[in-house]
Amino acid sequence: MAVETLPRSKSGNLAYTDLRDWLRQIEAMGGLKTVNGANVEADIGQATDVVHHTPGSPAVIFDNIPDYAPGFRVLVNSFNTHSRIAFTLGIPHDLPLAEMQTEWRRRLHEFQPLAPIEVSDGPVMENVMRGDDVNLLKFPAPKWHPQDGGRYIGTGSFDVTRDPDEGWVNCGTYRVMLHNAKQVGYYISPGKHGRIQRQKYFDRGQPCPVVMVLGSNPLMFLASCTEIPYGVCEYDWVGGITGEPMKVIRGPVTGLPFPADAEIVLEGFATDTEKMWEGPFGEWTGYYASDTRPEPVLNVQAVYHRNNPILLGSPPNKPPDEQARYRAFLRSAILKDDMDKAGVPDVKGVWCHEVGGSRLLLAVSITQRYPGHARQAGHVAAMCHAGAYLGRFVIVVDEDIDPTNLEDVMWAWCTRCDPERDTDIIHRAWSGPLDPAIHPDHKGHNSRMIFDATRPYEWRDLFPKVSNLTPEETKVARERWGWLVQ
Repeated sequence: MAVETLPRSKSGNLAYTDLRDWLRQIEAMGGLKTVNGANVEADIGQATDVVHHTPGSPAVIFDNIPDYAPGFRVLVNSFNTHSRIAFTLGIPHDLPLAEMQTEWRRRLHEFQPLAPIEVSDGPVMENVMRGDDVNLLKFPAPKWHPQDGGRYIGTGSFDVTRDPDEGWVNCGTYRVMLHNAKQVGYYISPGKHGRIQRQKYFDRGQPCPVVMVLGSNPLMFLASCTEIPYGVCEYDWVGGITGEPMKVIRGPVTGLPFPADAEIVLEGFATDTEKMWEGPFGEWTGYYASDTRPEPVLNVQAVYHRNNPILLGSPPNKPPDEQARYRAFLRSAILKDDMDKAGVPDVKGVWCHEVGGSRLLLAVSITQRYPGHARQAGHVAAMCHAGAYLGRFVIVVDEDIDPTNLEDVMWAWCTRCDPERDTDIIHRAWSGPLDPAIHPDHKGHNSRMIFDATRPYEWRDLFPKVSNLTPEETKVARERWGWLVQ
């Protein structure tokens, strides 16, 4: 596939200012297609499944949706290529994947959080609905999977909450089901920051104020579905990455901040006493693993949206899909940093593989320095913050293996890992209702398996030498002879 040509920075460290400017840039490079006339009941979900499971496919915007006003649009598949992910993050897009990761990690190390600035107005306030005028049914929320329990208005969205004890604001991506014109239901997995904050209100017998942002700056969305450290606001994180403070509006109903350039914003309160049946919903594992249950309802008291609003869709599908691809890129960088901070030396690279939804299969490449180094790396990867939630397998390989290359990792696993000697199991790790391999009555914990696919440390010098080209020799060969396979 031809390398996508992307522009230089326009605002701070980014080459775009908001979602609409991002779309103009993506369209200019040939990475956007428009579909007219697709319906929300089946068409949009079907089309999304096709592009999600086609590597290199374009972003797609659906317009002129039957039964909805022209201009009320749905955008999907925004981040299905590494070049679009890199463009969104403000890093060079024409590098090999490992070098993109290095550049992104450099940016993460250099940035300092930068708090947002409050403004009184912005494009999101072009249209306001309050009280009896609230009508969520005007937005084209798709039914993403054929057996979903309803239409989901929030997949490429994030919820804004404030910790009632500590005061910091969290922005997290959690699924949002459309119930009726004034209510949505939202499920949050146990242990997630948004659920911890929500429960603090419920434990006090108080309603939880919530803002839901259903379309935003693409970087802000990526931040909301990434393991940002506890206590750090995603607005501050995005400000630090871009070098410019985000502009936010204080919600008139809840007092919570939301982006001034957002596409659609819902504002209201949830309680522990008012619940409605939520689900089922096809999740990132590729299954209906969390079934249906009563979940808290957000009573929406106000809606704000831009003219011709764009509903951002990022539904999970069977991996590898769009969600797995952008989360693999972001989570891998954070996992590497978590391992460094834990004191694991000489970690050469990590990758949270897309086929496992960026969680179930982790690969770690190390240069072995001492006995037990590989086991240390595997256990830390499995249980540090970025790897702890709903993991399954960790494969530790030597430095000659590219952890981003699944075939390379599987070759090392098949040829260097002896099942009797080289496997460890961790019991009762952090899982949740989405885990398809756990009995419905026992959700909450799962086990992890660590595979040591490195050369055995004590006789590594006697291990048979590889017969193929070294990574350095492969690079030279590709430069000389790559034209043969173009």
